[in-house]
Order: sequence, then C-alpha cells, then structure tokens
Amino acid sequence: MLPKKLILFLTIALISLSFKGDKKAFVVFDDIGKKASYEKILKKAEKADIILFGELHNNPINHWLQLELTKDIFFQINEDIVLGAEMYEADDQLIINEYLGGHYDYKTFVKEAKLWPNDKTDYAPLLDFAISNQLTFVATNVPRRYANMIYREGFKAFNHLNEEAKKYMAPLPIKYDPKLPGYVAMKKMAGGHGGDNLPKAQALKDATMAHFIMKNYRSGSTFIHFNGAYHSNNFEGIMWYLKQANPDLKILTINCVEQKSLEKLETENESTAHFVIVTPESMTKTY
Repeated sequence: MLPKKLILFLTIALISLSFKGDKKAFVVFDDIGKKASYEKILKKAEKADIILFGELHNNPINHWLQLELTKDIFFQINEDIVLGAEMYEADDQLIINEYLGGHYDYKTFVKEAKLWPNDKTDYAPLLDFAISNQLTFVATNVPRRYANMIYREGFKAFNHLNEEAKKYMAPLPIKYDPKLPGYVAMKKMAGGHGGDNLPKAQALKDATMAHFIMKNYRSGSTFIHFNGAYHSNNFEGIMWYLKQANPDLKILTINCVEQKSLEKLETENESTAHFVIVTPESMTKTY
C-alpha cells in the first residue's frame, strides 16, 4: 500500500495536470503589456471616481465581466455606485426610470425604449442589478437622430435646435479637437466616407456621454460606465471630455480586445487603457 503522503502528492499532481490544459476565456494585461489579473482591476477600482469599461459589443465574456465587476465593486468596495451606458439614449431616461421603479415589466420596456438587439442577454442583467439594489442607471448616449444630423451636415445642423432637443446632448457648442489621434484615425479608416463629419458625430457622442456622467456623478460615489471600447481607448473620447470638465477626476479605463493568442498582448493593443482584457478570436458572439 502506498504511503498517505505519496497518495496525496499524486492526487494533487493529477489535479494540476487536469487543469493545465484548460482553455482560457480571458487574460488581463496592464497598460504596458504585462500580465495582470481581474483582482488587480478590482484593486484599482477602489480609488477610481469613474470607470470606463470599453467593451466589444457582441462579446459574451465582456458582458459577464461587466456584471461581475459591478457586483464586486458594490459588495466589496462601495455601495454608492451609479451605472450608465452608451447603449441607452438620453431621451429614453424616463422610460428607464419607470422600468427601474417597477412600473412595468421588461416586455413593455422593450416596446417603449430604443434597445440594442442584444439588450436582453447583455445589458438587461445590469438593469436588473440596478433594480435589485435601488441604483441609478443613466442613459448617457445622444439620440441617434442628432448624431445622424451631424454626420450629414456637421455642427451647423444644430443652429436651429430648440431648447427641448438640447436637453439630450452635451451643451452647445460642442468642444471638438479634430487633431486627437482617435478622430484622425477614424477619418482615415472611413476612407473619405463622411469626411470631417464622421469624427464630429463621434465627438458628439463622446461629449454627451461625458456630460451625463458628470451630471450624475457625485463625490464619494463610483460611476461605472459601459461603452464601446473605441469611445474610451487611448485615454481619449469620453475620458478626454471628462478631463476637460474636471482634470482631478480619478478615471480607470478598461479596453477589451480579441486575439488569436492570449499569451502576449499584441503591440497594437498596448497602452490603450489602464487594463486590457483579451479574449480568443474564436469566442462565440451574442449577435
């Protein structure tokens, strides 16, 4: 009969080997490309006023981590949190408030609000968490009709907007720096489509999201915002506008990318955020 210590050693070795070949769903890197961890993100969140969680819209791991991070911050760090998202437009705030208040069910909510096709699987769980814990959830994005106006006509399209319309966007005139690398790259990638107006429409969204974050942020709280990664990558976009409003804000940014290999952060993804979450290119999509 084998000694108990040897049996224990062999058992541990067998378990270790069985887990060695497990496929990873995600890996976290820091801003210089060094492997980090989810726990380090959570640690940094302790000192953050605002967290910009830049997602890939159809990536299920991104959405799961958004919900888990929200839960962990609420239960472990700060119960005074405010949630907000690009996926909800400012003119739907009343509908969101009524839904959060329990005035009607999700079926009615779907009929009344302008929702993304993956809302039920990816964003509704965040709303449900807000309902369960009586949290504020802010619709931060500009109504898409106004972004389309900018795309067609530039900022002059807003010359004759009435005061009611202006409630759903950042204060006019929108501060805009066309030399910001993100806007320059967007114009270049579009290959001439949209011309100067494409990055202007993007700036309107960035500025509006920053505006509603600032409007609902309160000292001592943690504002967690969910947006497409391109709205906060490279510490630009929403973050640029937040810093214009208050340079002293402590902002934590998260970028999500997909790579063929998870062993090393690809050069193009380095320094894009304080933390970069990498998932496999083969990850299934939510839509």
